[in-house]
Amino acid sequence: MNQDYSAIGQPTEQSSTFRLSPLVRLTLLLLYAALTVPLPFLSQVAGPGIPPQLLWVGIGLGAIALYAVLTERVIVDAEGIQVAYPRWVPRFFRKGWELPWSDITALKPRSTGQGGIVYYFLSHSGQAYLLPMRVAGFAQLVRRVQAQTGIDTTDVRPLSQPWMYLILLGCTLILLAVDTWTVWTAMTL
Repeated sequence: MNQDYSAIGQPTEQSSTFRLSPLVRLTLLLLYAALTVPLPFLSQVAGPGIPPQLLWVGIGLGAIALYAVLTERVIVDAEGIQVAYPRWVPRFFRKGWELPWSDITALKPRSTGQGGIVYYFLSHSGQAYLLPMRVAGFAQLVRRVQAQTGIDTTDVRPLSQPWMYLILLGCTLILLAVDTWTVWTAMTL
């Protein structure tokens, strides 16, 4: 397995890599497809407007950008924690970050606008770094953070539970079925 990261160091045998949950990745990619793929077909049927070819280019670029975001990896080792992306992801798009364990002073909760709670690492310099919460093996990641920093993480829970993404995946599959019917109906008129 070829791992190519843009952050400072390459993963070692003593490090652990946590990738975005496959359920989250699949759900978001399918939702993107369900929301965008019908547009060029409907534009073609609707008549003058945005050319379907331009829509396909935009959809393709958006898919690449979404996939780039979904390649996020959290790497933890004896030295610290880092969020990294493959080299093909431009640094201006997603930079990632690295934080030594010794520089972490606290793990602070912050409420979101939707009523959830996210957590930030606070460093000695006062900077805040978002704890990635949609990775597979989140509980193991949190245990590793506690072991390395001594910060109590017993109350740290993921932002979204898997059942929420399963519901969203079910709704997305229904939307894809409706999209397929709509496009087929529009193209056969």
